[in-house]
Amino acid sequence: MKKLVLAGLMTATLAGCGSQEEPRVLNLYNWSEYMPREVLDRFEEETGIQVIYTTYDSNEAMYARLKLLEGSGDYDLAVPSTYYVNKMRKEGLLEKIDHSKIEGFDNLDPELVNQAFDENNAYSVPYLWGTTGLAYDSEDLDGDKVTAWADLWNDEYQGRVMLTNDMREVFHIGLRVLGYSGNSTNPDEIEQAYEKLSELMPAVRTFNSDAPRMPYLEGETDIGMIWNGEAVMGKDDMPSLEYVYPEEGTIVWLDSFVIPKNAENADAAHQFISFVMQPEISALISEDIGYATPNLAARELLPDEVANDRSSYPTAEDLTNAEFQEDVGDDAMQVYTRYWERLKSGR
Repeated sequence: MKKLVLAGLMTATLAGCGSQEEPRVLNLYNWSEYMPREVLDRFEEETGIQVIYTTYDSNEAMYARLKLLEGSGDYDLAVPSTYYVNKMRKEGLLEKIDHSKIEGFDNLDPELVNQAFDENNAYSVPYLWGTTGLAYDSEDLDGDKVTAWADLWNDEYQGRVMLTNDMREVFHIGLRVLGYSGNSTNPDEIEQAYEKLSELMPAVRTFNSDAPRMPYLEGETDIGMIWNGEAVMGKDDMPSLEYVYPEEGTIVWLDSFVIPKNAENADAAHQFISFVMQPEISALISEDIGYATPNLAARELLPDEVANDRSSYPTAEDLTNAEFQEDVGDDAMQVYTRYWERLKSGR
């Protein structure tokens, strides 16, 4: 009889162990320093879903990783920039967004939804938008001389220039200085941009897309490219760091949430998107990391010093000649990639 009782207890115990739910997890693949820790902590507390946060420093790195792991389900949520949403959508790398599971979508700026790269936002939900412009240290450089991308070629900046480690962004400035569109698909124009950028390379001290403000803060560079949010964060520690909208036109981009194909935790991904789209959370993110929120309800909650900061929220004049980055297609991307590799290797 004791053996039967013991066997019964063991069976019940094993059955109880088997019925325990697996911990709920969200694997978020995002840019470095692009989501406040407070937001992740609050999401975990409110939902019980653990966030595993992995980072990348360029769209190319993100895309290569997801392409390599295509359909594996390793990531539940990623944050590509404008043109990569289109590229990944066309290649079947994304799941459709279930809008019935998303709350707060109506709060998004109408000018930033239903874009050509993803009509009706079938595969993406806007997260943040911003610009890539010029930065300089006003303690070391005369600000009157820093007004355009072309100024980077000034001889006095030899060895003091920083570029983002982003192929399309770097080629954008070469193309715009030559008078071409930053979205050019013309191989001859791309080659000319490569030649122009090759002339700049002796002045380039570093490429940085992990935290582009740091080379300025650490005194490694005095002038170069920067993302507007990085400029805002950098100015908190270095008041002399100034952000400039170049005369040739700044780069404008929109980063969006997407769900990779066969994501194991797609429901958690939808929950996280809805959580971030709460006006209070979107406002917290914009204030904390300096980028513009597409959430109109969140903008109303921002302090005046944030809402009126031109670095984060540019005026119409600031966006004169600005260009959104677009998908240039596989053929042009191969041309860009070939010349980018030559540029980086010094060949």
